[in-house]
Amino acid sequence: MNHPNEPIVRTASVIPFEGNAALRYLPEGPSALTVPGWLSWVAIQHGESIERGSINLLDLNTNTNHSFELPGRPGFAFAMAGESSTNIPTRFVAGVERSLGIFDATTQTWETFCDGVDEDVENTIINDGIVHGDDLIFGTKDLEFATQKAGLYLYRGRDRRLIRLRDDQICSNGKMIRATSDARLKLIDIDSPTKKIVQYDLDIDNGCIGPAETLIDLTEDSGVPDGAVLTPDAAGIIVSIFRTDVAPHGETRWYDLATGQLRGVWRTPGSPRNTCPALMPSDAGWRIVITTATEGMSPEDQQRCPHAGRLFIADTDFR
Repeated sequence: MNHPNEPIVRTASVIPFEGNAALRYLPEGPSALTVPGWLSWVAIQHGESIERGSINLLDLNTNTNHSFELPGRPGFAFAMAGESSTNIPTRFVAGVERSLGIFDATTQTWETFCDGVDEDVENTIINDGIVHGDDLIFGTKDLEFATQKAGLYLYRGRDRRLIRLRDDQICSNGKMIRATSDARLKLIDIDSPTKKIVQYDLDIDNGCIGPAETLIDLTEDSGVPDGAVLTPDAAGIIVSIFRTDVAPHGETRWYDLATGQLRGVWRTPGSPRNTCPALMPSDAGWRIVITTATEGMSPEDQQRCPHAGRLFIADTDFR
């Protein structure tokens, strides 16, 4: 039994769908679909030297995955709003390489609607993002994971304008938006190498953000914060931790935003490199899906971490 001040620790289970090594290299961005038991996720790239990835649709009712290859490496992909809640989505807004566009899974076609992301720097591609109404907030990453040159962007839907909010990140990850009691917007953001989860005032009308406020400081942690989502009440954050060492399990953690207290941990046995969480509704409440990766692991490390790159699922306390 956990002490009241100790985090609740749970062990997640592997989702047993068939997937080759290419799909296990760098899974990210899981997102619940409107059809019960279905989610989408992206394989950012299909191997260390392969500059293309895919959008994947996973049916948790049957543990069946459907993969659609893209013309480049996706950072995020979200089902288009307005499609039927009873049909599997076929159109996705996505960030691929340095462009935003729409992918149609039925025709397997890609149509760009915004180019020019990070056009004045080299060796970056789009990474994590979030949809907010007609707007997109997303970041890019330096492919060498070394230089502060990656951007943080707002794509404002009403005037189709691409606005750079920051130009000094390295690997722009977890993105969340929440509203304050006085209806102001807060953008929660992670630049992974800083090991800090920060918050900005977000002004979409004026296309700007305020100074960064640190919410969670993980600079003394051995792992790196990667993708993240808010808890259903927006009072907490669930963040996946990417460990660069070989470990018996990985961790995705739930922190209270008001106090910084660690409230819960989901362990992924045999897979230390957690990349992103998503909450899935079910009859019993919310469940959590966690993506993990083999990126940067040697064949020997992968043998020692037999579930690396798999997707996991577990229960939560959220109802």
